[in-house]
Amino acid sequence: MSKLCFHCLEPIPKGFNESVIIDDVSQPMCCIGCQAVAQNIVTQGMTDYYKYRTVTAGKVEQLVPEQLQFIKSYDNEDIQDEFIATNQGISEVLLSVEGITCAACAWLIEKQLLSLNSVKRVDVNTSTNRAMIQWDKHTTPLSEIITALAQIGYKAYPFQSDIEAQQKQHVAKAYIRRLGVAGLMTMQVMMFAFAMYFGMFSGMESNFEQYFRWISLALATPVVLYSALPFLTNAINGLKSKQLNMDLPVSLAIFGAYSASCYATFMQVGEVYFESVCMFTFLLLLGKYLEFRARLKASEFTANLQKLLPLTARTLNEQGVEQIIAAKKLKLNDIVLIKAGETIPADGELIAGNTTVDESMMTGEHQPVNKHIGQNVYAGCVNHDGVITIQINKIGQNTLLNQIIRLQHNALTKRPKLVEITDKVAQWFVAALLIFASLTAIGWYQLDPEHAFWITISVLVATCPCALSLAIPTALTCAVATLTQKGILIKQAHVLETLPKLTLFAFDKTGTLTQGKFSLDAVDVIHSDYSKEQVLTIAAQLERYSEHPIATAFLKYDDSLTQVNDVKVHPGQGISAFIAGTHYAIGKSGWFDSEKSNAQASLYANKQLIARFYFKDNIKPDAANLIASLQKQNLSCHMLTGDASDAGARVAKQLQLNSQRSACSPQDKQRAVEQWASQQHIVAMIGDGVNDSPVFASAHLSIAMETGADISKNAADVLLLNSDLASIDHLLKVAKQTQRIIKQNLALSLLYNGSILPLAALGLVAPWMAVIGMSASSIIVICNSLRLLKL
Repeated sequence: MSKLCFHCLEPIPKGFNESVIIDDVSQPMCCIGCQAVAQNIVTQGMTDYYKYRTVTAGKVEQLVPEQLQFIKSYDNEDIQDEFIATNQGISEVLLSVEGITCAACAWLIEKQLLSLNSVKRVDVNTSTNRAMIQWDKHTTPLSEIITALAQIGYKAYPFQSDIEAQQKQHVAKAYIRRLGVAGLMTMQVMMFAFAMYFGMFSGMESNFEQYFRWISLALATPVVLYSALPFLTNAINGLKSKQLNMDLPVSLAIFGAYSASCYATFMQVGEVYFESVCMFTFLLLLGKYLEFRARLKASEFTANLQKLLPLTARTLNEQGVEQIIAAKKLKLNDIVLIKAGETIPADGELIAGNTTVDESMMTGEHQPVNKHIGQNVYAGCVNHDGVITIQINKIGQNTLLNQIIRLQHNALTKRPKLVEITDKVAQWFVAALLIFASLTAIGWYQLDPEHAFWITISVLVATCPCALSLAIPTALTCAVATLTQKGILIKQAHVLETLPKLTLFAFDKTGTLTQGKFSLDAVDVIHSDYSKEQVLTIAAQLERYSEHPIATAFLKYDDSLTQVNDVKVHPGQGISAFIAGTHYAIGKSGWFDSEKSNAQASLYANKQLIARFYFKDNIKPDAANLIASLQKQNLSCHMLTGDASDAGARVAKQLQLNSQRSACSPQDKQRAVEQWASQQHIVAMIGDGVNDSPVFASAHLSIAMETGADISKNAADVLLLNSDLASIDHLLKVAKQTQRIIKQNLALSLLYNGSILPLAALGLVAPWMAVIGMSASSIIVICNSLRLLKL
């Protein structure tokens, strides 16, 4: 049996015989890296690490010169602005540290860093694998701190936290502080309440009872004026904007009970309820905090997207010299070198090298994507195994990553009609609740004045429609988050409402039902003045300016030497230009003549037919499964294609579509969709071409492939980043489940409010029970919505 390394406990390779003296015993090492780290631990007098560690250390990799150079880039002042804060000469940085496994690791890291003279404080969080460090950066650069961690086997780099995450952290801390004050004061006030309660039976003197009341008032005041203040602020802001929100009845209950108790204390008449006010506030805050945490979980995906971007980029100047700069300083047309394992800093075109890229953060597909020269790569994706050079073509808010973030944000902020209706119902519900509470108070003061006040408080709290207002937004938030993770971008608010109502799907053919990867099958030269090579070269020069999938079939015939002038794109027809004084056009057959042909494209010189082109294009592997699945759900499937050949009929027959129409112009497609709509069909249109953008406006729902033209992607309601037809089935599934969840949420909230209202009015619900009931109903609704994240 082979020996194990004392540091990382991995097998020692044959022929490696290095060791380190630890506590007077020679301990074997498996590599130079582990030997260097172990020796450094011994030299620093930190061998206690090996006594107290509960998990083995990770295998150590020595830093190579390139890594050391990259670490030194963190000393750049422009880069440091992203992650270092300085106050009164002391800098603070939060580092993500890889390899932390137990408390001994935290101890080792703290000992190592505190041995540096300029380091003032080190706090290591073993659960989040982060270290907060305070030091004088003018004495010790950050690269030395990161290198010091590497010397003991820990890879560290600055933690990136966006503004939104910081704000949420601030909100969470505020909740904790308010909860802490409310909880602490509630315990103290309850003790005095019990003392007064039992004193009633033991003959407590009135001066002692009054003393306890004043103490309770002093303790309850910070709860009401600090912990409960957000409820009052929100209620007042709602009234200023002429709206009745959910915090209004809660504020009336809290401040009403507090005011009544203050009056009783000052005037020495009646009962005080400070303990109820404190407990009431504490339970409300606890429910709100749990609700906040649940909603935070639903929005984690979007919040984390921005953190995928690297802080630095490696640019190349005209002489090919590398320079590491802040990624945010990249400009259009900059040349960037990206090595294996590095994250792409901005969108760009691959100009040198081949590789595979992990695009799972955009598409949800973890299968690496092959990238070749001329193809685009996107910010936030990870370069797997090749060294590539890209030319930046999109930066800042124009990158695909930021577009995803912006689109998801827009989808969540645009309010569907159902949400607006629910909010209006909730406002009317609050108004009705206030009227009902007033009638309850009047009625009970006639019957039992002693209990009337608290029964009214219970009515105000128990029936607050918080769950009703959360029923739809939380479900929509979770649905959009889970779809985005699968590479399905929702661009319009009505999408999840419209999807379950669909009765008909219309598909474009090329690039949608078929792969859109054309190859020439045959060339028919009509005009004797042209050779096959000439017509292919002319067609390639024209198709260079086209985004149609057919254009790729001509790429290898383009010599790019001839000047092309006055290029014009004719949607639904083709593309034209002047080459050497002759007007050429390539597009659908019959563009300039009435001759019928099965050719997918024809070439014209001065509007005279000179050649026809025939192509092969395979059906997408998942097309048949999608069509079968949709038809099982009683959804009819049709095809509208601009292809005039018999390819459309072959595809329709193979996929068993309900119908197909060939040689459709953009207007033909639009008329077809409008005709279906006039027959009471709810129509979804799926396409990817320039000629699909007009029909998108006529369809009830439009879905575009990411591989399609920008104009169609901009016009669509939904964008499939992975251009995968199976995503449509998943989209439909999530939409239907979202509809079910919304109905369940509405039913739960209405059932709760409907059942608790008479019980509270009859005096059968104590105030503390009302608080628990209201909070529980909200949390149940949120947890029910969170089930959508698992789809």
